[in-house]
This record gives sequence, structure tokens and C-alpha cells, in this order.
Amino acid sequence: MRSTTPLGQYLRARRELVRPEDVGLTRFGRRRVPGLRREELATLAGISSDYYLRLEQGRDHHPSAEVIDALARALRLDQDATAHLHSLSRATAGRRCPPDRERVPAWMERLIASWPTTPALVHDRHLDVLAANALSSALVPHFRPGANLVRELFLDPEVCKVFIDSDAIFHAGVAGLRALAGPDLDDPRLAELVAELSACSDRFRRLWARHDVRGKPSDSHTIDHPRVGLLTVYPERLAIASADGQILIVYHADADSTSERALLRLAALVADDSRPVT
Repeated sequence: MRSTTPLGQYLRARRELVRPEDVGLTRFGRRRVPGLRREELATLAGISSDYYLRLEQGRDHHPSAEVIDALARALRLDQDATAHLHSLSRATAGRRCPPDRERVPAWMERLIASWPTTPALVHDRHLDVLAANALSSALVPHFRPGANLVRELFLDPEVCKVFIDSDAIFHAGVAGLRALAGPDLDDPRLAELVAELSACSDRFRRLWARHDVRGKPSDSHTIDHPRVGLLTVYPERLAIASADGQILIVYHADADSTSERALLRLAALVADDSRPVT
């Protein structure tokens, strides 16, 4: 029987990623399943095999917080993944209906536009870029209004060449999308995006199947920029209180570093590019 709920799908995916030897179990002979067996995970979590089976198959919708914590420990989940597991366990059938097209508050657009030397953008829970200032779009091509950060990353080969550590960026993009989605995996916009990327990218399909979650972007981006060379920037992620699900990301470089000087050179070039020709 296949898992029929987001909670069951997540438990199965994470169970298959845990090696028996990593949790102190001895591997004997050939195993028919990847990772842990259901009864092994149930034993590690201190619950019955039958109860765990009901959870994974979606036949029990109300596990206690103590059971979820026990499963998280047995699966060796980190803080972000444990919080995600709790959110899946509390999911209900009803969900909010977002507007067809989200808009950034006007004050936020004015604010980031007033930062000529600080790259900044706003995205929604699907990683659609809703607003971006000129420097962010000059820094990375897909940091622009109307782009979807994950789609551009996986489907535009030129964009992924910008990042030096592209493997980490790919992983963070997919994990970030799943973290923002939370238990609302049947959201039509999300389902459409996941279906498109799964059909077009084997890498996305493999990463999405892992059910990894991460509550923040990568700690840093090292970028090979065609105009100013190598620079490393750090993203800071801030939720916009007046706009549910919208995230402001501001990028900065270390003070008095070569990266900061490169970022300032790029800002000067952007300013020059925007001046009218006389």
C-alpha cells in the first residue's frame, strides 16, 4: 500500500534514507528495502509496528507530539526537518486560497529600490520573484521579477553556471521550496511547478523525492560574475509581516573584502547603465 498523506510520504522517504548501521543496527545479508524496515523504525521510536504502519499508510491522522518527536529522533532529523514533520502531522484538509497573482506591498518595492548598493528581492512561497532591485538582477540573472528561482536554476543552464558551488545551490533550492510549502503539497500552483520540473529535470525529481527541508537559504553564494569576477555574498532572509508567505532576501558581503569591493563596482556599473544617453 502506497503512502496516501504528506505525513506518510515523508516518513517513507526519510526511512529509506537511513542506513541500518547509522542507527546501531547490524546488516545481515541482502535487504529487500532501502534504508530501514518499518518495524525497525517503529522499534527505534518506541511505538508498535502496527501503529507506525497506520501512520505511513495514512490511516492515522492524529499522532501525538511525543510520537512525532520520537520518530524524528529515530530518523535523525535536524531542527528544520523535525519542525516540518510536526507541521505535516497537524495538517488538515482545508487550506487557504491565495490570490491568483500576489503583489508586493508598495512600500517594500520602494524600500528595496532605494538600496543601490544592496541586492534585494522578494519571493513568495513558490519561490516566484515578486520584486527585485536593479543590483540583484545584475548580480544573478534570475533574480528578477517574474522569474521562478527553482525553475530558472534547473532549466536554464546559463544560470547555474553563475554559482561556483552549484550542487549545494540545487539542493538548497529544492529543500527551500518544500520547507515553504509545508503540508500544503496539493496547492495547485506548487503541483504545477513540481510536475513541470519533474518532467524536465532528472536532478530535480531525485532531490524532490528525498523530502529534504531547510528553513533558510544557503549560508553563502560564491558567484563567478562576468563583469566583476568572483565574489561571495551572504543572504539574510526576513518574513514580511504584512504579506503572508512573502520573504525578503537581502545579500551582503564581508566588510572591507574583495567581494564587497566587487559588489560596489557592480553597483557603479548598474548606475552607469541606467543613466540616459545625452
